[in-house]
Amino acid sequence: MDLPGIIRLTYRLFFLLVHLLISTPVTVLCQGVRGRSIQLSGQPLAEVLSVWWSQVICRIFGIRRQLTGEFQPGAQLVVANHISWIDIALLHSFVAMGFVAKAEIEGWPLLGTIARAGGSVFHRRGSHDSASGVAAQMINRLQENRRVAIFPEGGIIPGEGVKFFHARLFAAPIAAGKPVQPVMLRYLRDGCRYEDITFLADENFVANFVRLLMQKSCIADVHVLPLIDTFGKQRRQLAGEAEKAVRESFESDIPGD
Repeated sequence: MDLPGIIRLTYRLFFLLVHLLISTPVTVLCQGVRGRSIQLSGQPLAEVLSVWWSQVICRIFGIRRQLTGEFQPGAQLVVANHISWIDIALLHSFVAMGFVAKAEIEGWPLLGTIARAGGSVFHRRGSHDSASGVAAQMINRLQENRRVAIFPEGGIIPGEGVKFFHARLFAAPIAAGKPVQPVMLRYLRDGCRYEDITFLADENFVANFVRLLMQKSCIADVHVLPLIDTFGKQRRQLAGEAEKAVRESFESDIPGD
């Protein structure tokens, strides 16, 4: 371990513990009905606090956010490429959205808190009943004019670049009559893609968590791409269009390069 990394780990861990012990209980308590009924600048208090909570997490981990485009109001299925577990906090730091996440994440430290506070839908892989329930919840939330987010690559897959987008969950916005919002994520350092923010070979969650606390600051380059209308389209067509848009954006020139 290098000395600068140890110093970063020490002070970031301190701020993280303060954030978890003080900010998290307040944020979680406000996620109920009352927190959603109180409005701040036209937005529910619950969403304002959860977005702020995620912004602080990004800052603690040394992630500077850079946004191109903007999220439109209203219901939409947000689909993004998946690089790191911190992608969830990153996306949620811009606007509130409920993620579809694997069931194991609910019990993970920090990430489970992020997911629960954001109203995630937890899916047990390989379970037909779970998949049916997830689809129904996604449709209900979209019809309630809320955003739902998925990582259609199916997880954090080793290797660089955008992976294949699986089509199954694209059926929900078709059924709800809502658009798909593709979003491209990439992390940058020194004018180049920073790939090591993902899991390294044989690295578990705790080891990656500590390593990211020790890392030098990096830029999260987020591109909100044009909405895709779902009317008259099949789920595989939607998945293909979203994947193509995200891949082309990911492979585009890096700003300032």
